[in-house]
Amino acid sequence: MAMPNLSHSDLEKLKFFINFVAENPTVLNTPQLQFVKDFIEKFGGKVPAGEFKMPGGAAGGKCPFGGDAGGASDSPSGMNVDESEESDLEESEQESEVELDMEGVIDADTDADQPMGDSSKTPSEEEIDQASDLRSQAAAAYSEQKFDEAIALYTKAIELNPGNALFHAKRGQAFLKLKKPNACIRDCDKALELNCDSAAAYKFRGRAHRLLGDWEKAANDLRQACKLDFDEEADEWLREVTPNAKKLEQHRIKQERKRAERETKKAQRRARAHAKERSKQQQQQQQQQQPQGPPKGFNPEFLSALNDKEFQEILTDIAKNPANIEKHRNNPKFAKLQSMAKQLGMDNVFNMFGGLGGAAGAFGAGAGAGAGAGASPQADAPKSEPKKPEFVDDGLD
Repeated sequence: MAMPNLSHSDLEKLKFFINFVAENPTVLNTPQLQFVKDFIEKFGGKVPAGEFKMPGGAAGGKCPFGGDAGGASDSPSGMNVDESEESDLEESEQESEVELDMEGVIDADTDADQPMGDSSKTPSEEEIDQASDLRSQAAAAYSEQKFDEAIALYTKAIELNPGNALFHAKRGQAFLKLKKPNACIRDCDKALELNCDSAAAYKFRGRAHRLLGDWEKAANDLRQACKLDFDEEADEWLREVTPNAKKLEQHRIKQERKRAERETKKAQRRARAHAKERSKQQQQQQQQQQPQGPPKGFNPEFLSALNDKEFQEILTDIAKNPANIEKHRNNPKFAKLQSMAKQLGMDNVFNMFGGLGGAAGAFGAGAGAGAGAGASPQADAPKSEPKKPEFVDDGLD
């Protein structure tokens, strides 16, 4: 079988998977990853027994590599991830590396911190002179490539006059010759703390960053050194680190743009989910506000009776003269409607018709009193005027 052609991105995903399994070995007990478990046991490995439990969550549920932890995977490989899991994977996944020229990069030194002197000390004139003499001796030792001796002499000078930034920067230069870039950086940091405009400190710290492969830091320091006090050697070092520094800068800008795009997509997904939830809530509110059907106890037969033509004629007749109600009381349809109205909690069927109901109620209340007083409906009716003749003969012809 030929070696599969795996991209850097594929290898990074595999690395992420292995790291996850190392921290959560019981995930191999899920059906989706049975083939991985078989592979490990084939070579004598042993997978701990137990149900997989998501970190900080309950047992079972979603498998981080697709499907359910307790069921079959939705895909043959069992490695598909849903939208939320994919976004988490993107955050954990390292981006592809930039191809850099790493020639000259060395391993970092791990020596203990070097003496920095007492920063609060105020040296006497005599100590300042002694420190100056020690610096001259250190410079001579450095020119003879006796770098350990030069460091020891600079250290004595620093102890006498710890506030001199140049002593720290020059000792850092000697550490560079011994391939100790971290020691050089510590000295240059101290020098810049004492004098933020020390071109020598920026120059040697920039060179130390270059030896460690910190190209952008190296370019920044060397650029600042040339700005403060142009130096051909510093300029040469700057030109050396600039190609790698530019590649890293462009790569960083690209990754920042990708991260911004991912964040924008996440924000859009959250906004869509929020809008969907809000729409759902509005629909529920509208449904709650809509009429819930006929009132309790409503009889559809009652509505059907109200639409009956004969009953409508009865209502029209009573509307003309409420006294006409008496001649309809024995009508079976009228009696049935009156019974249904009482079942719905109304005194009589006419209460449903506004002014007509009031008129009917008034009639019902006063009909007996009127009859007892000898009144009749005809007595209250308006009298009609006599009809005038259409032609009057005046006898003149």
